[in-house]
Amino acid sequence: MNALILNLSPAIDLTDEQFFQLCQNNRDLRLERTAEGELIIMPPTGWKSGNRNSKLTARLEVWADADSTGLAFDSSTGYKLPNGANRSPDASWVSRERLEALNPDPAKFLPMAPDFAVELRSASDSLQTLQLKMQEYIDNGVRLGWLIDPQNQRVEIYRSGQEVEVLQLPISLSGEDVLPGFVLDLAEILS
Repeated sequence: MNALILNLSPAIDLTDEQFFQLCQNNRDLRLERTAEGELIIMPPTGWKSGNRNSKLTARLEVWADADSTGLAFDSSTGYKLPNGANRSPDASWVSRERLEALNPDPAKFLPMAPDFAVELRSASDSLQTLQLKMQEYIDNGVRLGWLIDPQNQRVEIYRSGQEVEVLQLPISLSGEDVLPGFVLDLAEILS
């Protein structure tokens, strides 16, 4: 089952606060909003994708705790991107320096793009839709992004100002200069 996209404009133009409240009132739904105001209702993933995402998030969190230069976030974290979209990457990381400079309300969505974002393709995800989402992240300030695609056994690496790099059957991924020292073993995530 693919995501359901509702075109609300021009009949309904949700403010940021209204969208936030809609998400709070429907916690069992995974909602995003495009820069054009379309509401995206995403289905839950199957157990295999859920387990893969759990491993990914756990490994990022363990690294972030040890590194202590930023915070890791799971797929339930909302970001208000500079272009107006509200997105929730499957896993993400933001530097403490940026968080402290902004001092955002901890009960609201983060009003920024993360430094690092990951999308893990599930069986119900359109590859093209995820590729557009990854490019949107980069266009809005994400410095490093990974699109992990178990169906095709590949990873697309997105970097600011660079062409997308495609790796077929990689063994691991490096956090490069954005997440120094973070290496994600892909054995259980691409399997």
